[in-house]
Amino acid sequence: MKYVALFFQYAAQYMKTRLTYRTDMIVEIGSDLMSQAVNFVFILLVFGHTTMISGWSRDEIIFIYGFFLVPFAIFGAFFNIWDFNERYIVKGEMDRILTRPIHSLFQIVLERMELESLFGVLTGTAVMIYAGSRLDLTFAWYDPFMMVLLVLGGTLVYASIFVLIASISFWSDSPTSIMPMMYNIGNYGRYPVNIYNSIIRFVLTWILPFAFVGVYPAAYFLGREEWYTYAFLTPVIGLVFFLLSIFMWNVGVTKYRGAGN
Repeated sequence: MKYVALFFQYAAQYMKTRLTYRTDMIVEIGSDLMSQAVNFVFILLVFGHTTMISGWSRDEIIFIYGFFLVPFAIFGAFFNIWDFNERYIVKGEMDRILTRPIHSLFQIVLERMELESLFGVLTGTAVMIYAGSRLDLTFAWYDPFMMVLLVLGGTLVYASIFVLIASISFWSDSPTSIMPMMYNIGNYGRYPVNIYNSIIRFVLTWILPFAFVGVYPAAYFLGREEWYTYAFLTPVIGLVFFLLSIFMWNVGVTKYRGAGN
């Protein structure tokens, strides 16, 4: 309950700060929406020259993209740690974090939250509704619960990968460009993995499991029975990788040497 109370206190303060500069927040939200619109238009342009890609129709890939946006938005709202190395290790702010009686990662999540990113949940839902209506998808009464479970699993997958990368900084305090590269690799999860070669598919499934953020869980709602096993594994993979990332983070904190010259 202590952590829950802290979360809402931080969230309230964050919203007060952001609403002080409303125009800045509106511009940032508009920028995110434009970025998502560009990716949407890209899909439309690709299918302007073909009707199917590796057995997937345009509307199916649009649905996958919409699903991907939901866990990605939640990840962006609460795990904005792309500059962890430069800010907390190189500049020494980790020293401040470790003086407080709250788990260090939880503090950083609270400090770096960007709640306006949650608008991506609405965008992703709207895209799925659009694609689902064109595909005439039907849903059972339990599918909303499956949606929540699979979205949480995908969010944990995304979060765990970036927490693992951030943990590397505890052993190597030199600036690194791994984070931006990983953001680009994560975009591969927006598309069906069977359009890639076997090596990339293996990496996106078991090494950097971004496929569990988009295509695998979305395949459940698209009725792709041959992908159901992967879809049902999404919460498991998310939890396993997230627990691994927390373990690596905790070990890394013990290796932290503090800010130096």
